[in-house]
Amino acid sequence: MARGIRLVRRYPVVALTLAIGLAGIVLALAGQGWLVAWIFSVYALGVAAWQAVGMLRDLLRGHWGLDVLAVTAIVATVLVGEYVAALIVVLMLTGGEALEDYAGRRAKRELDALLTRAPQHAHRVEGDGFADVPVEEVRPGDVLLVRPSEIVPVDGELRSSEASVDESSITGESVPVDKRTGDGLLSGSVNGPAAIEIAATARAAESQYQQIVALVAEAAASRAPVVRLADRYAVPFTVLSLLLAGVAWWVSGDPVRFAEVLVLATPCPLLIAAPVAFMGGMSRAARNGVIVKGGGVLEQLARARTAVFDKTGTLTHGTPELVGVRPEPGFEADELLGLVASAEQYSSHVLAESMIAAARSRGIALHEAAAAREEATNGVVARIGGREVVVGKFAFVRGHAAGARRTAIEPGELAVYVAVDGAYAGALLARDRVRDEARDTLARLDELGVRHTRMLTGDAQATADHIAAEVGIERVRAECLPADKVQEVAGIAERPVVMVGDGVNDAPVLAAADVGIAMGARGATAASESASAVILVDDLSRTAKAVEIGQDTVRIALQSIWIGIVVSIALMLVATFGVIPATVGALLQEVVDLITILAALRAIGGRRDARADAAADRPQSLREPQH
Repeated sequence: MARGIRLVRRYPVVALTLAIGLAGIVLALAGQGWLVAWIFSVYALGVAAWQAVGMLRDLLRGHWGLDVLAVTAIVATVLVGEYVAALIVVLMLTGGEALEDYAGRRAKRELDALLTRAPQHAHRVEGDGFADVPVEEVRPGDVLLVRPSEIVPVDGELRSSEASVDESSITGESVPVDKRTGDGLLSGSVNGPAAIEIAATARAAESQYQQIVALVAEAAASRAPVVRLADRYAVPFTVLSLLLAGVAWWVSGDPVRFAEVLVLATPCPLLIAAPVAFMGGMSRAARNGVIVKGGGVLEQLARARTAVFDKTGTLTHGTPELVGVRPEPGFEADELLGLVASAEQYSSHVLAESMIAAARSRGIALHEAAAAREEATNGVVARIGGREVVVGKFAFVRGHAAGARRTAIEPGELAVYVAVDGAYAGALLARDRVRDEARDTLARLDELGVRHTRMLTGDAQATADHIAAEVGIERVRAECLPADKVQEVAGIAERPVVMVGDGVNDAPVLAAADVGIAMGARGATAASESASAVILVDDLSRTAKAVEIGQDTVRIALQSIWIGIVVSIALMLVATFGVIPATVGALLQEVVDLITILAALRAIGGRRDARADAAADRPQSLREPQH
């Protein structure tokens, strides 16, 4: 009962149309057919006038819509006395809008699930008790209680001895993850059966889940270019429909034939198919760990011909391991590593964490800097213990130490150069591991028609060439600055271009590419904000999955549009011979509406993904977790 009331409130015009139809049946059974004709006709003309107002507003804005056919069909059926058909056309028009709304809600269920699960409150430890506070009031360092089965409200660090959390809404991995004291917890993950305490490490707005919600909200509010493509059919479809109806009237000499043809031209399927399909595709992408910021992104992904990859953190794990320290005379290895790690505390580069971790693992103390500044993509300058320490690329360090010289590296290695007080102090060597799924991802992209691949990286040429050969990339440009990457992508002829990256230095080129995809599993960055799509899990194969979803979505959208066009035209052609009464034709058009919506909902793709996951011949790295 309550659900029925909600539906009536949500779709009042549909409810009113059905009520008038039921009342007409009662009156007809009572022998009041003349009254039924008046009620149906007046109501239908009222709805037509209401639709005409909206149509005229669109025309004044320069947009030729398809509502002219519906309005014309309603008026024509009333004028020829087919008042039952007129009411059915009204039901089709208003019911089509309701079906579109319902289908859209169904299609974006995965997106809505993210939005509605956003944590609202947190249990903050205050004295000997707890206080419920809005999640926006939580500050880093606050101790929070997370009860069993509750959502972790902000990013934090586990204080309890152990915990088991469900991170499926964040990472897509359905298996609970075991945590120990000191491990990080992502907001949006669900606590297991035992209450735990965490120490907040970020504000709500800066936490992982809230950043995802912001991306989802942006995605849900978008409209795809291919949806506007449906509007392009408005003029030819309208002209063809009116022409067929006019010819049928002229040949038969019966104006009723005009109405019989036109009721089958009402273009609800054309208007509904594309939006529903694209919302379904965005929902499917979200379920597979990719937030797509708009249906237009799916269209570009479907047509992609070139894929460009950053190296560090994208094709590789982005956590290089220190493999050697080469100090110059006058410096000790541990001394040099300590200075580098201390300076790297003020760097956002992925290498910084590796240097800091290596120093700590050797028991080397880190020192705070009196002053520090980072030059994006180049390095960091810090004053440590009264000495100026410069850490970064060779060209950057050479600018601070005239005696700097390159050190020999093996394929796959990279060097971090160091200068201290204007003197070249040595180099540290690190090696990054290629992602296990990288080669399979490149192969899958090739299968999907993305034939051209490139790597753009700021690393040394030898290292870049080694990684490219290992994963199968055809073209490489190394030692790139952000501006170089933008210029390189702009010059690619085989478009659309998909750019995949993860760091702050990738933000400009992600924004410049036709489709920028950010590897955002480690948290929201400038890359995520400037990208067209964000991969929420640390899995490069989702790039190929995004392209696959884009192709499926566009194919289904266009199939659904043409189903609506072809079926409607076929029925109109049959109706020109007078074999389909206006009332029957209006009912048939309702069936076409339903068929079109069901066809468009295939873009949600749940069963398709499940079959793909179960396929024995699919590479494991490209298979998705079961849901």
